[in-house]
Formats: sequence, structure tokens, C-alpha cells
Amino acid sequence: MKNLLAVAAACTLVSGELAAQQFPSKTIEVITHAGNGGGTDVTTRMMMIRARRELGTDMVVVNKRGGGGATAMDHYLTQEADGHSILTFTIGHSATVALGKTEMSLDDVRPIARGTDDPQILMTRCGIYDDAQAFIAAQKNDPLTYGTTHLGGIDDVSAFIFARRGELATPKIVPFEGGGELATQLVAGAVDVAVLNLAEAGSQIDAGDVCPVVVLAPERMSGLPDVATAQELGIDANFSTVRGFVVHADTPDDVATKIEDALLNAMNHTVYRGFLTSVGLDASSVAGADVWGNQLTSMQSDMDAALRELGFIE
Repeated sequence: MKNLLAVAAACTLVSGELAAQQFPSKTIEVITHAGNGGGTDVTTRMMMIRARRELGTDMVVVNKRGGGGATAMDHYLTQEADGHSILTFTIGHSATVALGKTEMSLDDVRPIARGTDDPQILMTRCGIYDDAQAFIAAQKNDPLTYGTTHLGGIDDVSAFIFARRGELATPKIVPFEGGGELATQLVAGAVDVAVLNLAEAGSQIDAGDVCPVVVLAPERMSGLPDVATAQELGIDANFSTVRGFVVHADTPDDVATKIEDALLNAMNHTVYRGFLTSVGLDASSVAGADVWGNQLTSMQSDMDAALRELGFIE
């Protein structure tokens, strides 16, 4: 019996090595839920610039929009577990999983690498509030109108949890199609507050029209050293737009390792680091499978808890 087990183990090892040697044998599809030009789409394409060279094959983006990521996730489940398809996974996908809108669970995927860790930021029109404390005081009794992108995702969860844990009035939520539109409407006065990432309002911030007030992160952002965090203000609300990459859970180990090495090399290259700098982030956004996997698990747990607290899940 021991001999048989040894032979089986050897066969498995050899088959894994052969799979890695033969991989990739065709174009790799990177499946996203975002439309062209969105933050997730851009992050994916920037990763691919160097990853193509690292893997020695072409890579293409496949956009599968709809259902808060459910369409992309359910489509991904139909793909072969051979490494020739990669899924871009975000915190929005965690919300979709928590809400039961997809057939996918975390058990179906294997973490590969994280590409961005981009904190949610509460922004207002410049000159409205003297500081973060004044911003908080303004909504102790009367609700402010918060602009978000879509509903039932990271943006409105961030707004509701910030208000609830800060013992503030429940915000009125107004959804918009994208961050660019939301930033424009914030300047126009359509909403009091916008839940955005730094890059989404970059031009308005540079013009002095929009001011970041609170960063929903444990530590201050390098690009916004003077903006207080929710944690500093005594509010336990930490949310980031996290974007990373996963493959099927049963992808051969050697293939998964080869993809991880390639993606990390690509995202530690000056080309990708330049992209991170342009959106107010730094090299700490990039992380390997271990860090990314732990974050996926905690992110899913936090999202489940937040959606239950808000009544989205019974």
C-alpha cells in the first residue's frame, strides 16, 4: 500500500510539473465585471502590460458586466481550471457573494495576487466644513446626502457603517453610474458627500473644488497625509476598494505559482508602480497569495457582518 501511495504521489508531482512546463499554451483571458475605462478594468490592463512578457503569451480582458460582479463570477465558474483564465476579484464581489447573488463562493477560487488596496474616502465640496470634526458634527442630528456608485456595494455600505458606528444620522443615499459622474455632481451640489477613491476625483481635487475629509482606513494615505482617518476620529469604519486576481481552486499548484510569480513581477515593475503613484497609491498595494488570501477571507467576513448589520441579509 505504501508503495502504491508513493507512486501516486510521484505521478501527481510529475503531472503538476508537466502542466507548468506546458503552461501557457494559449491566450490567457482575464475576466472582469467592469466596463472599459473603469478602475477595475484599468488596474487589470496595467497588470497585463508586463505580465504578458513574464508569461510569454498574449492576455486579453473579457468584460462580463452585470449583477454586481455576479455575471463575471458565474461565467468564470464555467471556465477550465488550467490557468488560462484569471478572474479579477474586488470587494464588490465579496458583497455579491454575501448577498447570495452568485453561485461562486470563496471555496471555488484560489488567491494569486493583490493589485490595489485603495481606501474609500468621504469627500465634500471645498470650503463647506472647517475640518473632519465639523463634518461629523454636521450630521449628528440631521442626515447628509451621500452620493455612491450603485447600491448594495462597498460605497453605500461604507456610508451606512460610518454613520452607524459614529452615531450619526442615517445618510440619504443617491446612486450614480460611476465615480467620474459622482465627482462632477458633488461639485454641482447634487449631494453633500461623495464616497470615492482618490483617483476618481483627482482632477476636481487638483482644481480645489473637492476636498477629501475622512479616509476610511486604519492609517493615513501617503497621497493625503493631512486627511484624518475614521480610526483617528474614533469611528471603526475601514473599507477599501481592493482589486486582486484569483484562479480556480483546483488549478494545478505549479501553474498557480507560475501565474503568481509572473503577476508579482509585473506589478513590481516601474510601469505598474507608476500607475499606482498616479492614483495616489504606492507599492504596498501589491501583495502575494498569502497576504491576499488572508485579506479575501477577512474581507468576506467583514462584508457579511456589515450587510447583516444594515439589514441587507436576514
